[in-house]
Amino acid sequence: MSAAPVPSASPGSRSRWLALGVIAAGTLMIILDGSIVTVAMPAIQSDLDFSPTGLSWVVNAYLIAFGSLLLLAGRLGDLLGRKRMFLAGTGVFTAASLLAGVATSPAILLAARFLQGVGSAMAAAVGLGILVTLFDDPRERARAIGVFSFTGAAGASIGQVLGGVLTDALDWHWIFFINLPIGAAVLALAVSALPADRGLGLRAGADAWGALLITGGLMAAIWGVVNIDAYGVSSVRGGGLIGAGIVLVAAFVVRQARTRTPLMPLRVLRSRTVVGANVTQILTLAAMFAFQVLAALYMQKVLGYGAAKTGLAMLPAAVAIGAVSLGVSARLAARFGERRVLLAGLVLLAGALGYLSRVPVQGSYVPDLLPVMLLVSGGGLVLPALAGLGMSAANEEDAGLASGLFNTTQQIGMALGVAVLSTLAASRTDSLAADGSSAAVALTEGYRLAFGVGAGLIGAAIVVALVVLRPAAERVAEPGTPVPVA
Repeated sequence: MSAAPVPSASPGSRSRWLALGVIAAGTLMIILDGSIVTVAMPAIQSDLDFSPTGLSWVVNAYLIAFGSLLLLAGRLGDLLGRKRMFLAGTGVFTAASLLAGVATSPAILLAARFLQGVGSAMAAAVGLGILVTLFDDPRERARAIGVFSFTGAAGASIGQVLGGVLTDALDWHWIFFINLPIGAAVLALAVSALPADRGLGLRAGADAWGALLITGGLMAAIWGVVNIDAYGVSSVRGGGLIGAGIVLVAAFVVRQARTRTPLMPLRVLRSRTVVGANVTQILTLAAMFAFQVLAALYMQKVLGYGAAKTGLAMLPAAVAIGAVSLGVSARLAARFGERRVLLAGLVLLAGALGYLSRVPVQGSYVPDLLPVMLLVSGGGLVLPALAGLGMSAANEEDAGLASGLFNTTQQIGMALGVAVLSTLAASRTDSLAADGSSAAVALTEGYRLAFGVGAGLIGAAIVVALVVLRPAAERVAEPGTPVPVA
C-alpha cells in the first residue's frame, strides 16, 4: 500500500483554528454563490436577454460542473495534495467570478458559471478532508465540524439576503464582483495557514478511464435531474440522461473493483456508518434545499414579497441554524453521540416541513412562517452530525476521497429535491388551475404537496438513521474498514 500523505509539520492549536477559518471562508463563498444568483435572475434575464429556458442554465451550468467533479477532485486532492487542490480551486473560482461579473452575453455568463462550478468542486471537495486531518481530538473536531457545517447550512439563506440587497442597491454584476476580495483574501491566507501535504502521487490512483466514467456518469445523471423541471422524469431526454448516468457510474464501480490503481478504492464504502450517513444526507438535503427554494417562491408568488424582503424573511432560519451548529451541536454530540443528535435534528426538520404543508393562501409571516424558520434550527444539529459520521472511517490516505463523496451526495440530494419537489408542486398547480382554481389557491396547494412530500423524505431519513447507523457503543470495527483518524 502507498504511504499516506505526510503534512510538512504538525500545526499548533492557533494555526489549526486559523486554517479552519480559511476553509470556512472559502466554503461560505462557494455556498453563497449557489444561492445569491437566484434572486438576481430576473435582472440577469432582462439585461442579457435570456430566454426563459436559457435562464435556468445560469444555475444548471454551475450545478452540473460542481456536482459531477467533486468525487474526482477529492481523490486528486489525495493524490496531488489537498492544499494544492484547495488553492487551485479557489483561484479558478475567483477568476471565473470576474468573468461572470463582466459578462455581456448569455454565452459568456454560462461559460463563467461552468468554470465557477469547476473551481468550487476543486476547493469544496478537499475542505472537509483537510479539516478532519487537522483536528484529531474528538471534541475539537466536533467544534470544527460545527463551524464548517454552519457555512453550508446558513450560507444559502445568507446568499438570498445578500443577493437581494446587492441587486436592488447596485446591480446583478455585483453578486459576482463581491467574490473577488473574498477569494483574494482566502488565497493569501491559505498559502501560510493550510498545512502542506505531499499527496500519494498519481501512480497510487491514476485511473484515467475511471475518471472519465465517474465524471461522465455524474454529469449525465445531474444534467438529467436538473432537467426534470422542464422535460419530466419520464421523458426521453430526462430519463435517458439519468439512465446513462447510472450505467456509467455502475461501470465505474466495476472498474474500481478490478483495476490495480483505483481512483476510488471501494474500501471507503465498506463502512456501514459512512454509507448510512451519505444516504441520510441525500434524503435530508433533498427536502431542505427544496424548502429554501419553494418557501421563497411561496412568499413571492402568493404573499407578494419582493426579493429583498424574501431574503430577510429567511434570515431567522440562518440565525437559528448558526446558533445551534456553533453553540450547542458539538457539546450535544460529545454527550449523547452523533446518532442521537442527528435523530433529534431530523425530528425538528420533519416538524418544520409538516407545519409548512398547511400554509394558508392568505398567510401572515409570524404565525405561518416564523415557527418554521425556528424549527429548521434542527439543521444545525443534523449537518454537523452527518459530517462527523460521513467522515468517521476516513483515514489520512482517503480523507479527500471521503470528503469528495460526502460533498457529491450533498449536491445530488439538493438537485433531486429541487427538481422532483418543484415538479410535483407545478403539476398540482397546473391541475388545479385547469379545474378553475384561482392562481393563489393553485400555487398554495402545489407548495403544500411539495412540503408534505419533503416531510416524508425526512421521515425516510429518520428510518435510515435508525436502521443503518449504529449507536456509538455498537459501532465496532468491521472487516476491511479503515482505521478512523480519531
